[in-house]
Amino acid sequence: MLGGPGLQSQKVMEGEYVLLYLDQRRTYLVKVEAGKTFHTHKGFIKLDDLIGKEYGSKIASSLGVQFAILKPLLRDYIMKSTRRTQIIYPKDIALIIIFSGIGPGSRVVEAGTGTGALTTALAHYVRPNGRVYSYEVRGEFLETAEKNLKRAGLIEYVELKNKDITAGIDEINLDAVILDMATPWLVVPHACKALKPCGTFISFSPTIDQTVKTVEALEEKGFINIETVECLLRGMQIERGKTRPQTLMTAHTGYITFARKVLEPTAENGSQEGL
Repeated sequence: MLGGPGLQSQKVMEGEYVLLYLDQRRTYLVKVEAGKTFHTHKGFIKLDDLIGKEYGSKIASSLGVQFAILKPLLRDYIMKSTRRTQIIYPKDIALIIIFSGIGPGSRVVEAGTGTGALTTALAHYVRPNGRVYSYEVRGEFLETAEKNLKRAGLIEYVELKNKDITAGIDEINLDAVILDMATPWLVVPHACKALKPCGTFISFSPTIDQTVKTVEALEEKGFINIETVECLLRGMQIERGKTRPQTLMTAHTGYITFARKVLEPTAENGSQEGL
């Protein structure tokens, strides 16, 4: 289970997931089950031997190769999720989370569940008393997302909904509406009704045409603080005398649009009403 500081044992327990680290490129997310064996090209590891080991210690494979036993981080559950669709990368998820303003207790609607990568991150941040309502039209995607959320120990904070969000949002008084779908502009009117005043609207779109339509819809409904960004992430190759940017980088993945809902005075008496 994915835990915060002090929430997870410092010793490996049966049924937990561990990250077996061989090197920077080869890591393995493995469920510790008694009587089972994990096989790699560097030999096998009896999972019984992991039980009771300290996190951060090492274990040798049958070929004598050392693997470090690490607690999985949120990014490990995301990047090693079972996939049916392309996932949103951690670089974009991080911006979405920080710009959304969500935290423990927040109520969030998400649409375009896919395999649940973003859902996993949202659930991690709204727990223990918040809720994520995730809309997805493809039932088979929801099945995969449910498995990934269970593996991360976060399913109890999520309600998976096999519904088309362009037909409407069931929830009200939401802190955020976060979309990863083909037609986010169709959801803007529903989001306007469902969000609290000052609530955040966020959309992730791979093309600029989608982004333009979404921004126009937000402006039409009176949203403010509308901002679109693109996040490019470049790693560094660190070696004394040879340090330089890596040849390959995670460049364009999508455009992220943020906006805030506000109240406006009515034409008759100047009182504040939701848009």
